[in-house]
Amino acid sequence: MLGIQGLLARLVDVILIVAGALLASHIRFEDLTQTRVDGAFITFSVALALVSFPVFGLYESWRGRSLLRLSGQVSLAWLLVQAGGLVLMFSVHRTDMISRLWFIYWTATSAAGLIGSRLVLHSVLRSVRHAGMNLRNVAVVGGGVHCREVVSKVQASPASGFRMSALFEVGAGEVFAPKGIPVFENFGKFSEYVRNSAIREIWLALPLSEAPTMLRFVNEFREDLVNIRFIPDVRSMALFDAGVVDLIGAPAISLVASPLPARAMVQKEIFDRLFAALALLALTPLLLIIAIAVKCSSRGPVFFTQFRKGADGQVFRIYKFRSMRAHAEKAGVVTQATKGDPRITRVGALLRRTSLDELPQFFNVLRGEMSVVGPRPHAIEHDEMYQKVVDGYIHRYRIKPGITGWAQVNGFRGETDRLEKMQKRVEHDLYYLQNWSFGLDMRIVIATMVKGLASSNAY
Repeated sequence: MLGIQGLLARLVDVILIVAGALLASHIRFEDLTQTRVDGAFITFSVALALVSFPVFGLYESWRGRSLLRLSGQVSLAWLLVQAGGLVLMFSVHRTDMISRLWFIYWTATSAAGLIGSRLVLHSVLRSVRHAGMNLRNVAVVGGGVHCREVVSKVQASPASGFRMSALFEVGAGEVFAPKGIPVFENFGKFSEYVRNSAIREIWLALPLSEAPTMLRFVNEFREDLVNIRFIPDVRSMALFDAGVVDLIGAPAISLVASPLPARAMVQKEIFDRLFAALALLALTPLLLIIAIAVKCSSRGPVFFTQFRKGADGQVFRIYKFRSMRAHAEKAGVVTQATKGDPRITRVGALLRRTSLDELPQFFNVLRGEMSVVGPRPHAIEHDEMYQKVVDGYIHRYRIKPGITGWAQVNGFRGETDRLEKMQKRVEHDLYYLQNWSFGLDMRIVIATMVKGLASSNAY
């Protein structure tokens, strides 16, 4: 059953979507007598938004969570709603009645409203929390460096809505005593303080070896309205940020696994297919021009194909516009292009410098073999070589490879004639895996379009 806050949040979103459509109509049709909107389209988008937004967690509490990620979730959810609306209008043959400019203005204004309303709300809550209101009192249980880091993060981010209220020290050694925070070593006194001080959060900042201690706290507060959260110290074991997943009905902490949760993978998959389809439609004239230029530049096929490894090491055939003269290489050997490489045609040099030779990979994205953003795939022969000498190289296969990536927009593209270059590229790929968000994907896409079409490292 929805609470009053959930109903209000949904009502505000509906108002913003409808208001965005009306404002877009006013912008598009300056003459008020010509102003018109498609009521069926708006109604469907509102209904789809009310169904879709909860799936993306937009009505959940974002206390203490990234606002950048929230903005990305809102953008993705709204874009998918609008894409669904276009598909419906196309299926009922009503697209000719919709102004493209009105649709673009509506999408942009409503997106700004949906994101802006949430940022304003969080700004207000931030001010309220800085004033000492709307806070949840937290008691932290732990010891050592990990516990200190958790306590420091709570104290350093009052706007998150949590206030450090007590510490229970576990383990021998020097007692960690934050200023103004009561520290307990006696279990009974700590339990009494938690109950008498309206503490509603107990965070167990403990290593996995402290299972008996965790069970003791869970049993003690089993009959109390206290949230007990486990913040495990698994950094020494986990390659990516450890997350809890449901595995055959039991909670499991992922130490080494795909860093993207299933819901994120679905969102990324939907975005990839839609983006690739729209890109191919928009770029069709350019693709035809490039194909003719490649065919006229030298003998050989228009496309260059090569086997690469994708998600989970699955091999697929990648497509590029051919940029080199047709030549044969020894079996098991792939020679990277170098500066002034005589194999590169004049048209090919331009294509490689501007990355236009990569455009056919949108077909790979549409086929589900690649993603718009992700680690760039390498020749299989290079994979086998670098996997043996570069730490973490194998984990690039945790997700689908991308047309562009975090390493590429940061300058790590082109020839890898030194091992250090490949190590830096892999470091950026692993950073992307550890910090993925829809907002980061959008940042990479925009950076690629703005500055990524030309690079001094590409030849």
